[in-house]
Amino acid sequence: MIKHTKFLALAAVIAVTILAGGCSKSRDAIATPPVPPVAGGNVSDIDVTEHVKTALHQDELLKGFDISVVTLKGDVRLIGMLDSQTQIDEALRIARASDGAHAVHDELTIKK
Repeated sequence: MIKHTKFLALAAVIAVTILAGGCSKSRDAIATPPVPPVAGGNVSDIDVTEHVKTALHQDELLKGFDISVVTLKGDVRLIGMLDSQTQIDEALRIARASDGAHAVHDELTIKK
């Protein structure tokens, strides 16, 4: 009977140790694994931003202008000051044509 009691006590200690070790992660880490932001389909927001920035810097009309590009869930926001409406239209056309962009928000203004 004593051996049986010692065995149960040892089994209880082992069970508590195993269970306590498995609970070392926070609930948030278990419940919400990190997921990269995704734009339309399988293109990340970071990739959309880089595609738009690269295309803007390569365009002859827009070279040298500081146009900020912010992407959130595929929505692209263009922010900056340009010299003409033609340049604004070109920047918007480029952003809309970028892979993964499903909406473009115009916050571009013309220098006065």
